[in-house]
Amino acid sequence: MFPTIADLINYLLHTHLVIPIQTLGLFMALSFIFTYQVFVSEFKRKEALGIIHAFKKTIIVGAPASLPELAVNGLLGFLFGFKIIGAALAYKQFLYDPKTFIVSTQGSIGAALIFGCVFAGWAWYGRQKERLPQPKMVEQTMHPYQLLPYMVFFMGFWGFIGAKLFDTIEHLDDLKYNPLGTLFSADGFSYYGGLVFGALAYLYIGYRKGMKLVSLADIGSPGMMLAYAIGRIGCQLSGDGDWGIVNIKPKPHVLQWLPDWMWSFKFPHNEINAGVMMKNCSGSFCHELLYGVYPTSFYEVVVCMLLFIFMWVIRKQIYAAGLMFYIYLTASGLERIAIESIRVNDRYRFSGINFSQAEWISLFMLIGGLTGLIYLGYKKFRTNNNTLTKTI
Repeated sequence: MFPTIADLINYLLHTHLVIPIQTLGLFMALSFIFTYQVFVSEFKRKEALGIIHAFKKTIIVGAPASLPELAVNGLLGFLFGFKIIGAALAYKQFLYDPKTFIVSTQGSIGAALIFGCVFAGWAWYGRQKERLPQPKMVEQTMHPYQLLPYMVFFMGFWGFIGAKLFDTIEHLDDLKYNPLGTLFSADGFSYYGGLVFGALAYLYIGYRKGMKLVSLADIGSPGMMLAYAIGRIGCQLSGDGDWGIVNIKPKPHVLQWLPDWMWSFKFPHNEINAGVMMKNCSGSFCHELLYGVYPTSFYEVVVCMLLFIFMWVIRKQIYAAGLMFYIYLTASGLERIAIESIRVNDRYRFSGINFSQAEWISLFMLIGGLTGLIYLGYKKFRTNNNTLTKTI
């Protein structure tokens, strides 16, 4: 496994680079980048079709920087100085465990104060150069896709909170005995928590700008499937613990052409140091699982990437509002329910039924998707039947 991107590069190129960039974090960032392009494309296409529309925005030109603007820029500078400069000043410690350093309270207060003032001063100076004797109101036309930087920021912010919150709920015993350690741990994030909170932020912002919720859901569906697939690449490469149950079964004859790791894998050098120590290994990541497990993150990469391609190919043939979203709910729910049957996860028991948090949410997604598809099918049947009746 490759906990950092340097591990992957060194493995492929036989180099000895030291780059403190987490593989999982990099692929999470890549998922945002590629998904952003998908969203832009769909926003533009839907606007060209007249499904969503441009809107007017009134701005004040020539005014000095406002206190909220100075505060936001100052906060960004503070965080930059505290963490980025703090990491440079404590480079050895950061290099040893970058992820823990980032989410910890460690950093440089001095650099934070300096950069906070610099960023705020920069914002103030930029406004001063454009300042007019008499500020004026100007109305601008904004296209929906121009909202995306704003949307992505709040989707990431609330998605992070949701991912941590859902994972905390799933580990209430840990929260009870170590509340601060659980809440501020560098590990432990729930995909569905991030999806729910991020989606709500996206829908709220779009709705406030006059876009229908169903249109926003259709636009976002292919991108959400792609984001999940890319994120799972990071899970597989880093060995973050999102793997399956023990699999000591012999590989079926029909799958002999596949590499052995696709059937059962011990995740050597995994980033969470799970399992047993490896022989003749030195460094921070020298553990592998005692027994091979199903590489479920790899399976999800393949399935979800194929589902994204399918959704992307058919998107221009879909005209019924909500259909793409219902396809996403059905496909995503069905995929996750299937993978949960061979995946390691915390499980709950209710009325004699064992289930995981992901299975519970996936079941609701599947039911919602199928209900939506049945409704659209019935609606189309009624429309065709009424048209035929009028014709006769």
